[in-house]
Amino acid sequence: MKNTVIVTGATSGIGRAVCEALLRAEYPVIGVGRSAGSCAQTVADMEREVPGAKVHFIVADLMHQGQVTRAAEEIENYLSESGARLHALINNAGCVRSRYMTTQEGYEQQFALNHLAGFLLTHELMPLLKRDGAVVINTSSKSHKGMKINWNDLMFQKHYRPLGAYKQSKLCNLLFALSLREMGVKACGVHPGLVNTEIGGKNTAGAVNLVWNIRKKGGISPEESAKIFVSLCEDGFNGLYYGPRKDSGETWNPGAQELRPSSQVTHSNAARLYKISAQLCGVKAS
Repeated sequence: MKNTVIVTGATSGIGRAVCEALLRAEYPVIGVGRSAGSCAQTVADMEREVPGAKVHFIVADLMHQGQVTRAAEEIENYLSESGARLHALINNAGCVRSRYMTTQEGYEQQFALNHLAGFLLTHELMPLLKRDGAVVINTSSKSHKGMKINWNDLMFQKHYRPLGAYKQSKLCNLLFALSLREMGVKACGVHPGLVNTEIGGKNTAGAVNLVWNIRKKGGISPEESAKIFVSLCEDGFNGLYYGPRKDSGETWNPGAQELRPSSQVTHSNAARLYKISAQLCGVKAS
């Protein structure tokens, strides 16, 4: 039997499609979702669609750090009780916002969910990751290009720019992957392509909602995007940044293609972000 893969943001969009594709590839899957009802329905759907699927869901709103640490504990307990080993952690949970919104800890929500949640969950699961030689895959985006970390105002409190906050969080995903590699954990970031999901329409309004509804119509399906993640799990990887491969014309290939990240993905930026993130999450920096 293959080792287990953890997928966050697993009840809809890319996360759900990745879970289904992994189950068809005979990986046991632990999904993390925010709603108990959605988690239960997703498990029922997957068990029906993939006979013999080994799937377990944990309910946690990763926007809040207390629930991240609880989710990590539940994952550890589940793996221990089942005697399973870990193959990969896919930090996929994310959000888009059109106005400034904060978490219980007072952090801007895109930064909190798109970056800090994966940072903290990975930190809490680090002993398991290292024990099993598991890999970490962060859902990033090519939108990280052209963006610099807003070091003087990470949360964009002074002048909130929704797109800027989103692009920065995707840059953070790659910088965090680079930090993990320096710590001896194989990690990468993935540009899943322009995918037709509802992420840009949740808790958004105005121009953000309108632009997303227009752009997503030209996107690929979540199922096509999921093939990239499965390819990385199946074939392994050595690079830092991957995206969808296109054959001649515009035909999508099931595999993943190594891409060049922006010039902002540097060791010094990664180290600086790691130290700040550890402080914001209340953990000791490695």
